[in-house]
Amino acid sequence: MPIDETDRALLTLLAENARMPVATLARRLGLARTTVQARLDKLETNGTIAGYTLKLGAAHRPSLRATVLLSIEAAASPKILARLRSQPQVDTVHTASGRFDLVVTLSADTTEELDTVLDRICETSGVRSSESLIHLTTKLDRRL
Repeated sequence: MPIDETDRALLTLLAENARMPVATLARRLGLARTTVQARLDKLETNGTIAGYTLKLGAAHRPSLRATVLLSIEAAASPKILARLRSQPQVDTVHTASGRFDLVVTLSADTTEELDTVLDRICETSGVRSSESLIHLTTKLDRRL
């Protein structure tokens, strides 16, 4: 189901603060509170809004983030995914097309912790090669 500009504006406000009261959302959008509530209900029902979540402030997020590109043997995929799931520093795993098979994002508090998890991933049987990209400064983050 398509969403309109008002829905996009509502989603933008919720991305800033998912706990913003409906009355505040309505005031900021120039709409009636009941209209905003109806739109929220529609966005939840049609799956546009899957839930509301906590976004940690910078002081409480791990200070280091990295993206790891993995080339793997297809037969080893289940074992590699199990190893990735067992590492609490692994945030996401995506399949990819091209030179690499998996794109893994990591978070760690120290370079030692990051180094250790990278070693654990790369020593997993079936990992052919890897390339690690350490994130420096975040210039834009639109994740909800």
